[in-house]
Amino acid sequence: MTTSTQLWGLRLLAVFAAVVVWFFASVGKRERLSEKQIDAALTYNTPRGLILLDPVQSVKVRLRGPDRRIRNLAPFVVDVMVDLTGYEPGAADIHLAPENVLRPDEIDVLSVEPNSLRLRLDREGNRQLPVVPRIVGEPAGGAVPGTPRVIPELANLQGPQSLLADLASVTTSPISLDGHALSFSQTVSIVPPDPLLRVLEPSVVTVQIPMVTPDADQEPEEEESGRTRTERSRSPS
Repeated sequence: MTTSTQLWGLRLLAVFAAVVVWFFASVGKRERLSEKQIDAALTYNTPRGLILLDPVQSVKVRLRGPDRRIRNLAPFVVDVMVDLTGYEPGAADIHLAPENVLRPDEIDVLSVEPNSLRLRLDREGNRQLPVVPRIVGEPAGGAVPGTPRVIPELANLQGPQSLLADLASVTTSPISLDGHALSFSQTVSIVPPDPLLRVLEPSVVTVQIPMVTPDADQEPEEEESGRTRTERSRSPS
């Protein structure tokens, strides 16, 4: 009899312990929920041979989850994926849903703003363009720069075909004439006219700049005047 009573007592104690564990586990799961809005970066999956002309950099994402997870949530762990596979050059209307948002576990997406994007795609192309040096500053001693020579004269650029078609040339980084009175050469980089354009080759060119000084202009006149005076002195009176 005593043994049976002890067994029932142990069973009741085990049940009570299980209830206590379940209660505290349930309380943990019922942690207060909080919401937070962050600026999430967009990542684009663009088909090969196409370029996105006007990518949106970020959207606002409202999230909800356990208070501690939300308070410690860093913006860089949330990313919005945009898949452009199957799209052709031209306008593309993209709908953003919670499925596009990569986020940690236990975090739900309440909204994405804006939830639709209108993007433009263009084909990637190549084009050779003449390089025009960018000359700045004032030379020394009244010197005047002549016509510069660029070596090599052409550069190969890659980027959206619509942007390449509108270009007539590309320029270099600035070349200063300050303090120069004699001819000189300088190696400078080619500057892409748009962030979507890339200079393939060459990335740098050598620019030769001839300088003409006032003395050089006057010497031929002085020699000519001297020659005329000599000829006059030798001619019979």
